[in-house]
Amino acid sequence: MSPAWEGTIACRTTDPSVARWLAQALGPEVAREVPRARARVDLRSPTEVVLEVRASETGPLRAALNTYLGWIHLSIETLGRAHDAEAPPPP
Repeated sequence: MSPAWEGTIACRTTDPSVARWLAQALGPEVAREVPRARARVDLRSPTEVVLEVRASETGPLRAALNTYLGWIHLSIETLGRAHDAEAPPPP
């Protein structure tokens, strides 16, 4: 497949541990094949995770980007709920 289309998703946070966690959470998903698209995840800086997706057509690129955005949303939502569960109850 010679990629003609590319999409990039950059996630920035103020907490380096969150960025590392997100990159690790996306790693197995990037390793799996998404039909007609290829992706890679990179911890660009201590607080920025970048996901690059390449595809030969716009349809597979859109589908892959939507899939990865869903996984990112799920990961961040999971982290938020875990954080809320650890927080002490309000006074």
